[in-house]
Amino acid sequence: MPSPWGLVALLWVVATLNYLDRQVIFSVLPLLQNDLHASPTQLGLIGTVFLWTYGLLAPVAGYIADRAGRVRVILFSLLVWSLVTWLTGYVRTIPELLVTRALMGISEACYLPAALALVVAAHPQRTRSLAAGIHQSGLYTGAILGGAWGGWMGETYGWRPVFSILGVIGLVYLSVLWWFLRRHRESAGETNPLSIVPSMREVLRSPNFGKLAAAFSIVAMANWLIYTWLPLYLVERFQLGLTVAGFSATFYLQAASFAGILVGGTLSDRWQSISPRGRILMQAGGVLLAAPFLFLVGFAQSMPVFIVGIVTFGFGRGVYDCNTMPVLSEFVRPELRSTGYGLLNLFSCLAGGVIAAAAGFFKSSLGLGGAFEVAAGLMVMAGLLLLRTENR
Repeated sequence: MPSPWGLVALLWVVATLNYLDRQVIFSVLPLLQNDLHASPTQLGLIGTVFLWTYGLLAPVAGYIADRAGRVRVILFSLLVWSLVTWLTGYVRTIPELLVTRALMGISEACYLPAALALVVAAHPQRTRSLAAGIHQSGLYTGAILGGAWGGWMGETYGWRPVFSILGVIGLVYLSVLWWFLRRHRESAGETNPLSIVPSMREVLRSPNFGKLAAAFSIVAMANWLIYTWLPLYLVERFQLGLTVAGFSATFYLQAASFAGILVGGTLSDRWQSISPRGRILMQAGGVLLAAPFLFLVGFAQSMPVFIVGIVTFGFGRGVYDCNTMPVLSEFVRPELRSTGYGLLNLFSCLAGGVIAAAAGFFKSSLGLGGAFEVAAGLMVMAGLLLLRTENR
């Protein structure tokens, strides 16, 4: 088994691949719209089908990781991810594309709960938020690559080669990951002896879990609204090309989020050492900082204003993200952490799927900018919920 920071490095690559695939499909939406003759509602369903499959299976996948072993589940996830990504490049109709996105939801549902629980178990309290945050930065990096590289590839070679290349990369890295993690065995304290229903019941009854789940779902709604529609929003509002729109929709946001996890993770670890509410207060502060600047994103009439809004929103989001699993770990036993995060994903993905589809449905009346403004108001509610959590 690699060192705790070596583990973060290995899993960082898998996290990058996961979100590269998620974002790249949204960067080529105009090409999909033309090639597969998709309506705005169908484009919204691309995100919804993935999210709902991902969310519905996340608690089960989290439970399996807690019960059968997190490393096994991570390796399985990467195998399925690679094969389905490669297959996506060969779809010919929207129904076929929706099937591959559903299969992708299955593969990615297995990864994040298991990976975050593995990272948190490997790190002590003094480095837990920073370690989780650095792993989270892989998601941001993947989103940047999916936006910039995906947009460039789409304009230069078309959208299909993007997925074929990613599928091959995933299979190659699977062999690397297996080599380093093949001898890992879950310790007795990390293995869940309960069946699935009692496990989920215990998590749902944990102190403050309902508030954490509601806040997590609201933040996910804002995230998936941005991931799904921001590239197209920039094309339509500022008449940007695919490459520039893909870059602008991802780089500023994810780079600022990376800064947020470094600052937020470091400060949260220090604050938690002197106050039992340090991490949860840091999370709430991140959300309340992000909310008004998401409103600014939807209101912006110029690129400089948009950049200010998306950068500040991204920083606040990073502060929030790096504390999600560490905060959950304050209320849930180590043996149930993957299950707990899977349940968070269930609620958040159902909510995110609704808003991704609803934004497409109401696009002609509300507008994408209006959807961002509504999400900003919801994020204020999320911050207030986090402030109302109590000590364990």
